[in-house]
Amino acid sequence: MEREKLAELVVKFTEAFNRDDLEGVMSFMADDAVYDEFTGMINRGAAAIRAAFVPQFRGDYGKIRFNTEDLFVDAAAGKALIRWQCTLETKRGPAAWRGLDIIHVTDGRITEKLTYAKAKVPLLGEIA
Repeated sequence: MEREKLAELVVKFTEAFNRDDLEGVMSFMADDAVYDEFTGMINRGAAAIRAAFVPQFRGDYGKIRFNTEDLFVDAAAGKALIRWQCTLETKRGPAAWRGLDIIHVTDGRITEKLTYAKAKVPLLGEIA
């Protein structure tokens, strides 16, 4: 995949999160993809990944937006790294944390989404 195409795929994938578009997000994922959450939970396959995303898209954690800070692309390897600031609007007020996703792409589909976080306290359980 060309560098520009891979960068565009990662940007559109992130934009789908920011539109609260679960179907859009899932349209980028390969059927046998792996989503490694920042909590260490590993989800294998589209059904497991969809289930892992449902609380976020349902609004359980409040309004979540990912603001891209850096994007690195290795087209030859089919990998990208996107660093972002995640902002949240919750019942307790605004919050933010930083993290990144390492994304592996094969044949135009995301095969791995590896998420890492930089936060004082990980988002475990309901915060809204």
